[in-house]
Amino acid sequence: MEHLAGGDLSEVLLVRRPDGRLSVAKGGPAAASEAAMLRGLAAAGVPSPAVEGELGGVLMLEHVENDRVFSPAAWRSIGSALRRLHDKQGESYGWPVDYALGTVALDNRQRSEWPAFWLEQRLVPTASVLDRPWRERIAALGSVIADLLPAAPAPALLHGDLWSGNILVRGGRLVALLDPACYHGHAEVDLAMLTLFDTPDAAFWEAYGPLEPGWRARRPAYQLFPALVHLRLFGAGYAGMVERLLAALDGAD
Repeated sequence: MEHLAGGDLSEVLLVRRPDGRLSVAKGGPAAASEAAMLRGLAAAGVPSPAVEGELGGVLMLEHVENDRVFSPAAWRSIGSALRRLHDKQGESYGWPVDYALGTVALDNRQRSEWPAFWLEQRLVPTASVLDRPWRERIAALGSVIADLLPAAPAPALLHGDLWSGNILVRGGRLVALLDPACYHGHAEVDLAMLTLFDTPDAAFWEAYGPLEPGWRARRPAYQLFPALVHLRLFGAGYAGMVERLLAALDGAD
């Protein structure tokens, strides 16, 4: 066995089976939830590692070869797959079970009001253990979020933790999306996180298709959540990112 790159929030090992096949063993408290999410991605027509087994907090997955070359063709493949994922819609916002991103617990109670879900089940709880000035500024965003976000966007199936580290490509095409944190919500949530940490090629946007009017104004509100998660998990190096996004939202008030 050997450790694989990544695994910021859980241990990930490459396992060589007796017949020579390679598998990935991933530890964590939510193996069954992640297995269900990976199966959900596959059912939506999105490449993802096959689930080989789950037992006692260990998830066994197919090992997917990749070359990490994000060419325009690869970005086009990613854009097409993400559109397929987002076209798979639910009946409400949220997910059947709660889970966590590391130590950040996520409240996935399903509801029909999107701005309230985003503020009350993503932004405010994630900021709840930060210093008081951060908490107060996030709590004060209620009117901004209510005015800025659509009341009832299509409840798209989201990957939920979309950045290039969770995207495997090979030979100019997407071969797997990894480490999902799925729920149903506004499709722009995935796009916002992807653009927070990466710069998709123009081919990605062409393949994904047109965005809804007002997406630029909404993007800071959606990027604020992963920024807060990173501030919680990885420290003060992300404070500037959070501050920048809050300043953008102050300007939207």
